[in-house]
Amino acid sequence: MSDYYKPDRNPNWNYGGGRFRLSRSKIALFLDCPRCFYIDNKLGTARPPGYPFNLNSAVDALLKKEFDIHRADKTTHPLMKAYGVDAVPFADLRMDEWRDSLRKGIQWQHKSGLLVSGGVDDVWIRPNGELIIVDYKATSKDEKITALDQEWHDGYKRQMEIYQWLFRQNGFKVSNTGYFVYANAGRDKKAFDGVLEFEVTLVPYEGDDSWVEGKLIELKKCLDSDELPEGSEECDYCRYREAVGKKLMTFAKKPQKKTLGDGTLGI
Repeated sequence: MSDYYKPDRNPNWNYGGGRFRLSRSKIALFLDCPRCFYIDNKLGTARPPGYPFNLNSAVDALLKKEFDIHRADKTTHPLMKAYGVDAVPFADLRMDEWRDSLRKGIQWQHKSGLLVSGGVDDVWIRPNGELIIVDYKATSKDEKITALDQEWHDGYKRQMEIYQWLFRQNGFKVSNTGYFVYANAGRDKKAFDGVLEFEVTLVPYEGDDSWVEGKLIELKKCLDSDELPEGSEECDYCRYREAVGKKLMTFAKKPQKKTLGDGTLGI
C-alpha cells in the first residue's frame, strides 16, 4: 500500500468533522470542478496529488528569508525600489502564522459557518497603512515574465483575491493591487556548471474579490446537499472516473469463476 496516497481521509477532516477548514485550495477546487470538490470534502476521497516541486519550494524559502531581512530592518527591498513600489515588508508577529497554511494561516469564520483559511507568501505595507498581498512564483521560460496573460494564470489571480478578501475580513485595509514576485530560471546559458540563474520580476495585479462571498454561499449549499453535483466538462479526473467506471462495469456483469471443493473451476 502506498504511503503517499491514502484514498480514505480521516472523517474528522471532512465537512462536518471537527478539524474541517475551507482552505484557499479547496475553494479553487470547487471553482475547477464541483463534483471533485464534493467527493473530496464531503465523501473524503481527494484527487491523487501531484509530486511536490522541491525547486519551487526552495525558491519560496529563499525569497522569504531575503524579504525577512528587510522586514526586520524596516527597509525597502531593491526589487520594490526598482519597480517604484513605496512600501516595506509588513512587520507583524503573526507573519509566520499567516504563512503556515497547514497549521493555521490567515483565517475567517464566514457567516455560513465555514472557517476559511489560506497561507500567504508575503505582505507589504505602504506608508498610509495599506497592506499589499504578495505571492511568490518560480518558473523557467525563455521570455521575461511581465504579465499574467495566460488562461491558466486565472488560478493565480483567484488565489490573490482570496488572500485579499481574508485580510479585509480580519479588519485590515488592503490594496486592490497585489504583486507576484516571479523568479524565472534562465535557459540561455551555454552550460549548467552547477549554477541556476534567476531573473526576478515584479508583476502587478489588480484584484477584485467581489466574487468570493457568492461562491462561498454556493459552496456551502453544495456541501449541505445529498446530491452529487455535476462535474466540470473540462475536468480530466471526472472523465477518467467515468471511462474507467464503464469498463469496470463490464467485469461486474460477467459470471465469476469459483474454485470447487475438488480443486476444479466452476461457474
